[in-house]
Amino acid sequence: MGKVLIFSAPSGSGKSTLINYLLTLGLPLGFSISATSRAPRGKEQDGVEYYFLSDADFRAKIANNEFVEYEEVYGGSLYGTLRSEVQRIWDEGKTIVFDVDVVGGLNIKKIFGSDALSIFIQPPSVAALRQRLEGRGTDSPEKIEQRLQKAAHELTFASQFDKQVINDNLQQAQHDVEVIVRNFLAE
Repeated sequence: MGKVLIFSAPSGSGKSTLINYLLTLGLPLGFSISATSRAPRGKEQDGVEYYFLSDADFRAKIANNEFVEYEEVYGGSLYGTLRSEVQRIWDEGKTIVFDVDVVGGLNIKKIFGSDALSIFIQPPSVAALRQRLEGRGTDSPEKIEQRLQKAAHELTFASQFDKQVINDNLQQAQHDVEVIVRNFLAE
């Protein structure tokens, strides 16, 4: 079994931006592409941002024990980590980078224990989070409100993660995440 990095954050906290930065540094990291039963958004492509599965296919994989972890979020959409994806990255000799919601992150930490480092990315405030979500232009006002309600709940879990990084200054957050990851890889 190899090492894993778990990144969790409320939607709009800058988690994906920080992960993408890490992936440009030439470190031995492999991004774990999650599976979902939701439809692609915008320019998302199957096998790039997510593995897009029908609800029936997703549930069949659950029944066949093909997921490390999975959960149902946002009223019916299923998200999960395929065992085959974990094995693919370890077979490449890389540390897995998970981009998952808070519940998924805590579940993965339980599964991998000391081989996992969990990092919670915090927005500077809920108001800043609202601004970022509205600025994306990808969600309806109702969906933004739903995400903000979930964010308020998710923020209560931050202390259960190994490390917390506040993303109020992108360059500082990039530096902090890089130092944390390099130290973990050196262990």
